[in-house]
Amino acid sequence: MSAAPDPELFDKIVNLCKRRGFVFPSAEIYGGFRSTYDYGPLGVLMLRNVKNAWWRSMVQLRDDIVGLDAAILSPPAVWEASGHLANFTDPLVDCKNCQERFRLDKLEDPSNCPSCGTKDSFTEARQFNLMFKTHAGPVEGAGHEVFLRPETAQGMFLNFKNVLETSRKKPPFGIAQVGKSFRNEITPGNFVFRTREFEQMEMEFFVPPAESQHWYEYWCQQRYDWYLEHGIPAEQLRLRPHDAAELSHYSSATSDVEFLFPWGFDELEGIAHRGDFDLKAHAEASGARLEFFDQTTNEHYVPHVIEPAAGATRTMMAFLMAAYAEEEVNGEPRTVLRLHHRIAPYQVAVLPLSKKDTLTPVAKEVFQLLAPHFMCDYDETQAIGRRYRRQDEVGTPFCITVDFESLEDRSVTVRDRDTMLQTRVPIANLVAQVHGLLT
Repeated sequence: MSAAPDPELFDKIVNLCKRRGFVFPSAEIYGGFRSTYDYGPLGVLMLRNVKNAWWRSMVQLRDDIVGLDAAILSPPAVWEASGHLANFTDPLVDCKNCQERFRLDKLEDPSNCPSCGTKDSFTEARQFNLMFKTHAGPVEGAGHEVFLRPETAQGMFLNFKNVLETSRKKPPFGIAQVGKSFRNEITPGNFVFRTREFEQMEMEFFVPPAESQHWYEYWCQQRYDWYLEHGIPAEQLRLRPHDAAELSHYSSATSDVEFLFPWGFDELEGIAHRGDFDLKAHAEASGARLEFFDQTTNEHYVPHVIEPAAGATRTMMAFLMAAYAEEEVNGEPRTVLRLHHRIAPYQVAVLPLSKKDTLTPVAKEVFQLLAPHFMCDYDETQAIGRRYRRQDEVGTPFCITVDFESLEDRSVTVRDRDTMLQTRVPIANLVAQVHGLLT
């Protein structure tokens, strides 16, 4: 059974992100630039951890998927062949009264302007292409047009033959990529959920055509389970198959992993059955043979493709929202992010009990002992209780306190974020002990 949306959670997360250095509005000193955000000291760590956790499960722990980092700029021929020039559009309407623009299929009431409230003031819908266009070289003109990629997928299709020949893989196998994409969204919003510049985590899995349905179902389940394994409760997740009218021009079946955001369930990741559309389209347009020769059956075939595609930035937002909790401890309020240790910005914080010179050398020694193994914070400002609360609020799983007894017994106190239990551990055993806690 699904939980109910929590509308108040949105403002709490936005405020936490700004206050603790997860996410800042971009160009804020100039008044900001709509729908662009900068990731601060904690945000850049957490976003990297989200991408690393995805890469670990998709590439590091498998022998049938390899990585790629393709170019962001592409010539128009790529996007013409892929269908993006003709089909990568959203319905755009303008309000005749206030001149605001909206995406028609996202309006709650298509007859009522949400900006000025005027009834029946919209223009006829027209299709708006979402790709950013720019020019390569010193001359502007049609012959110098290039596009910023709206997805990372096409680079993997274009390199199918290169990867096939150099990696010695054969279907079923995948190509994975993490990188920036750009979409000129009509109505960006909901903080970092929908922005014009964002990061994707995509994988194209090339399979024999007869096995495509099996692998589609396999990847739907695998990707749903990944979010559960990294801390999102089952009641806040669902796997929703697309209706026929929702399917993209290349897809014969798609399912979305959706998270319960404060505004309701919305997409984290799409798993699409792309068939052989992309390889055939690029083969026809380029003249290259994008197929596989199966020596066991002595036949050539164009593989079908299953594509799990996730948004790294919105996934980070979902992890923050799923982990956020407010509670009372000993009569005092506590805000805590119960983040999975692979996702948390810091795994460990080293906290000397005081700033006295006698403790600093041991505390620095402990930090230097742990830093090669874990992402660590070092915090010696304010009372120890406040520092614990600060680390709880940013999701640090374990705090290591160096006190005056540490000078005598060469031991430190390890505090668990979730249980708040404290354990005395010898410094000599600390790395092994923390490794054990974080497995």
